[in-house]
Amino acid sequence: MAGPIVTALTGAGISTDSGIPDFRGPDGVWTRDPEAEKLATIDTYLADPEVRRRSWLARRANPAWVAEPNAGHLALVALERLGQLHAIVTQNIDRLHQRAGSSPDRVLEIHGNMVEAVCWTCGARSTTAEALARLDAGEDDPACLVCGGILKTATIMFGQALDPDVLDASVRAAESCDVFVAVGTTLQVHPAAGLCDVALASGAQLVIVNGGPTAYDAIAHRVRRGSISELLPALVAELTEA
Repeated sequence: MAGPIVTALTGAGISTDSGIPDFRGPDGVWTRDPEAEKLATIDTYLADPEVRRRSWLARRANPAWVAEPNAGHLALVALERLGQLHAIVTQNIDRLHQRAGSSPDRVLEIHGNMVEAVCWTCGARSTTAEALARLDAGEDDPACLVCGGILKTATIMFGQALDPDVLDASVRAAESCDVFVAVGTTLQVHPAAGLCDVALASGAQLVIVNGGPTAYDAIAHRVRRGSISELLPALVAELTEA
């Protein structure tokens, strides 16, 4: 008998063992430097050239460029290859799920990605690598080469609307699983966290795997706390034996 169909929601915590710090954990980027959160707020980014300059420097220094997938990412690949993974809804922008081997059409990047760049004014798309090369050549706030507008990565900042198609697909994925696994997220940011409610209302079990407490621990069927790169492979082994 086939095991349960799983949809995973992944947050920054799944990538910490790859050397990418999370945001709200004890040693998170925003915990250590609350001012850094302004770099991820769209109104501040658009209004303040200094914020944009800091943002581009932070993008260039992002450890995700050299990070490698860890056992947590690989566990979800194994689940997909066994035919039990419906989708991965990820809040992460690092593309480590795809690099680990997850099928791109099963990864829903609800908060966008860091490898593409987009013009806020005309919507022209390019790559972040191209913008960073211009940074290395001496520009500090590279503008759109098509219209001269403000350039940003294809990430969803605070105050910016989600892609409705990606959000709709994420809701359908939460509605269509037997087990909804929230991994490496404090479940404080909506609407991503609200997918737990969608899954529960559709009759799925909610399983949380995280390094610390989350906003949904009290209503989860199971909560496992600790190293995600250790706990998630063990959970996947259980699910594939169910």
